[in-house]
Amino acid sequence: MKDPQTWFESWDRIFAVVIAAVAVYLAIVVVVRISGKRTTANFNSFDWLITVTIGSLASSGILLPDIAVADALAAILTLTLCQYGITWAVRRSDMIGSVVKAEPLLLLNRGQVLQDNLDKARISVAELRAVLRGKGFADAEQAVWVVLETNGEVSVMGGDPSGAPKDHWATRDVMTGAAHIGTSG
Repeated sequence: MKDPQTWFESWDRIFAVVIAAVAVYLAIVVVVRISGKRTTANFNSFDWLITVTIGSLASSGILLPDIAVADALAAILTLTLCQYGITWAVRRSDMIGSVVKAEPLLLLNRGQVLQDNLDKARISVAELRAVLRGKGFADAEQAVWVVLETNGEVSVMGGDPSGAPKDHWATRDVMTGAAHIGTSG
C-alpha cells in the first residue's frame, strides 16, 4: 500500500494528470460552447449545483486514478444534457418551473423588515443589515426593497420609499410572503 502523504509518485502519473486535465478542459470548453453559457451561469441554486457537480466530476476524472477520464466526461455530458432539458422545459411550463426553481423572496419592503420572510429564508436581521451596508445603505428606509434572489444573492433597490407600490416588470415574480408583488405579465 502506498503512503497517502507522498509528495511525488512518478513522472508517469504527473504526465497522466496533465493529459487528463487538458482533455477535460477542452471537453468542458466544447460542452459550454455547444450548450450555451447557461451551463456555467448561476441564475438559481439549481444552476449552482450543476456547476459545482461538473467541477467535482472534472477533478475526479483528472486526479483519481480509479476513475477513467472518459467516465468523468460521460457524466459531465449527461449532466449538461439534463440541465439543457430541464431549462428548456422550465421555459415552456410554469408547472415545471415552480418545481425546479425557487421564487425571489422580499425581505424588506419600504424600510420594513419582513420577519416571516427572513425566518423562511433563515436570514438574520444582522445579515440583512450587512447586505444593506455592503450596498451603501445606512438606513433601512433608504431601501425600497431587499430581495433574496433565486440564486441566493440579495438585490437592494433604492428609491423613494414613500411612493405608492408599483407593478414593475422586474419585480413581478417577487414573493412578498403571501402573494406576488405584481400580477400582470
